[in-house]
Amino acid sequence: MRDNLGAAAHLIHGSSEGRFRITYCPGPAVSEDEIRSVGFEYGDLNAMLAKYDLNKLKDGFNTVDGEEIFYISNPALGLWALKKNFDA
Repeated sequence: MRDNLGAAAHLIHGSSEGRFRITYCPGPAVSEDEIRSVGFEYGDLNAMLAKYDLNKLKDGFNTVDGEEIFYISNPALGLWALKKNFDA
């Protein structure tokens, strides 16, 4: 987070307003209790990296093992900032 303050700011202000589930996988830097205490799901970083191959995911909707997910390669840009929305 220290190197990407935009992402940190987005996380602080992020809310799904009950429309979808958000899972954070911070590794050892932030505890599961801390993540859950602010209303988000917690995921084990290594398990998630094994399941969701970042080299195969594209920005936007993806299906992984039958589960539909929405992948954002740079969360500091927000959910609305799909590259295709900016291509002329």
